[in-house]
Amino acid sequence: MNRLINETSPYLLQHAHNPVDWFPWGAEALEKARKEDKPLLISIGYAACHWCHVMEKESFENEEVAAVMNENFVCIKIDREERPDIDKIYMDAVILMYGQGGWPLNCIALPDGRPIYGGTYFRKEQWIRVMAQVSNLYKNKPDDALEYAERLTEAIHKISEIKENEHQAALEKADILQILAEWQENIDESWGGFQSERNKFPLPVNWRYLLQMIHFTKDENAQTLLDNTLKRMMLGGIYDQVGGGFSRYSVDMYWQVPHFEKMLYDNAQLLTLYSEAYQQKPNKDYQRIVYQTINFIERELSSPEGGFYASLDADSEGVEGKFYIWTEKEIREILGENAQLCIEYFHIRTFGNWEHGQNTLFATETISEFAQLKGISEAEFEHYLEEVKIKLMQARDKKIRPALDDKILTSWNALMLKGLVDAYKAFGEEKWLQKAIQNANFIWQNVTESIPRTHDKSIKVGTKIYRNYKNGKRSINGFLDDYAFTMEAFIALYSVTFDTQWIAKAEYYLHYVLQHFYDEKTTMFFYTEKSDNELIVRKYEISDDVIPAACSVLANVLWQFSLLKGEPKYKEMALQMLEKVKDGVISQSRWHANWGILALKTLYPQYEAVVTGKEALSLARELRKPYRPNVLFAGATEVSDLEIVKDRIRDKTLIYVCKEMACQLPVESVEAAENQLSV
Repeated sequence: MNRLINETSPYLLQHAHNPVDWFPWGAEALEKARKEDKPLLISIGYAACHWCHVMEKESFENEEVAAVMNENFVCIKIDREERPDIDKIYMDAVILMYGQGGWPLNCIALPDGRPIYGGTYFRKEQWIRVMAQVSNLYKNKPDDALEYAERLTEAIHKISEIKENEHQAALEKADILQILAEWQENIDESWGGFQSERNKFPLPVNWRYLLQMIHFTKDENAQTLLDNTLKRMMLGGIYDQVGGGFSRYSVDMYWQVPHFEKMLYDNAQLLTLYSEAYQQKPNKDYQRIVYQTINFIERELSSPEGGFYASLDADSEGVEGKFYIWTEKEIREILGENAQLCIEYFHIRTFGNWEHGQNTLFATETISEFAQLKGISEAEFEHYLEEVKIKLMQARDKKIRPALDDKILTSWNALMLKGLVDAYKAFGEEKWLQKAIQNANFIWQNVTESIPRTHDKSIKVGTKIYRNYKNGKRSINGFLDDYAFTMEAFIALYSVTFDTQWIAKAEYYLHYVLQHFYDEKTTMFFYTEKSDNELIVRKYEISDDVIPAACSVLANVLWQFSLLKGEPKYKEMALQMLEKVKDGVISQSRWHANWGILALKTLYPQYEAVVTGKEALSLARELRKPYRPNVLFAGATEVSDLEIVKDRIRDKTLIYVCKEMACQLPVESVEAAENQLSV
């Protein structure tokens, strides 16, 4: 047993009984390294990571390997999901060394944290050899080790800098049209996603950006490509055709074979994507995906306290995907004489469509398309599939389940909260709104630290967020994404409830962020608090990836705050941030998609729909049913001091359609408001 036994992260606890003398990241480990003049061995992974488990079994559980590690290094185990700040630094180091990274991530560093060697997965013999070589370098050629560490650390600092834009002109609609054209050239016309990808990730923020570009440009070819991507993802093996929910990515270009871990953040964002796609173009298949995904979250990733758990493992019984795969024989035994249509629809083969005679379940036609091919009614086939899934679920539930990572992460919960709000906007399910409110209360009550208020109301006092929660404990300071995503989610919740407490609470977070994360020199925001000075570099999170960058989310939040609060300075801050990444928006658009969404706000008409009066909620519900990415919804059913609704309460329910707070004459019907929005 080692020091990880006192941690709450399931990933760290998985290593608590290794013979390796693991430390969590912190002062004790860093002081020991300095005192004993030993390099740090920093090993980073996460609970759902298949190759992390493989390396643990092969190396970290091995007495011979552990002896080498303990003798020569101070060994630190890190859950990348709890400490993305550390992960980002050492991932940069490995990418600088080898051009690519991944997990498990293993870095050897000087006692002060500056890296001298790194890599990802190592086989046992290779790992022993690497450790011996680096230890020998540190002991016998310390000057060489120091020189390399200095050069590598300097390079990490350089890639963390905010660079000046080469593109001097302001962003124009022509830039967006060029981006849209380039995307269409690179999207896989047959199977969706981007052609160049070896592994295909869902990347919801990319498709949300494309959805908005289509909304403004009315490009029909782009619409076809988006529709096909959404179709292929939901029919593929990346989607759990039996139990609902998406896996992290597909290992092939057809979305057929998933990397089986299921992450909260993917499913949360895909709820938003499919809900918005439904609003733009109603589609029963999108609706089915949203309902099934929420059912999966409620069944497998929901805590009794109102939070959402982080992930489900890829492995069960030490085998990747074992919980989710089937042989044809199993399917026939479970379904009996009714098996044939299932076997055809999900492409189940006698010798398997995957490894060792096993099958992943995927389809290539929608329910209606397959029913038409078979000459049966859509309703009949849909009912058949529901019966099939019930039986397969019952059989699957008898298997050993993948491990659950039951820590609760604030930023991921905020993404799920917003996903529920967006699903509610599209489909009007009241229970989803109540679940969103429950989660918002959970965040406020469990991972928020109240900071004493001052009697001087001119002093803006912030409210602190923690990153993590488990078993009643919160232990890690929140990062910028925890704040930005929570503010975004609380604003979304306000937009469907008109409950101003969510704006007030989001504003408390904003004041804290302005005090503790803002960099006046660059006009950007650091990923970590000013007080967190134990790392070798303080980074910004700029590029969007599988999750939008914290800075891009915050910039969009600032834009919304400027309208809700009548504070032009917030919009100015958002535009300053956008200006800093203008080159990336144009030349690396896939990795600046959420910035692109902000750019669209500056180029195309934007509205505020302010609904006030006793029937405000019901009228607003009707008005926001269609896809309206360029409309900020606000309102009140009673007197409010929120700037956007102040002095707009009358005896009857009214809708004010405004552009940057300049409003047209109020109207009383949704139809009249829609006419104003189309102007």
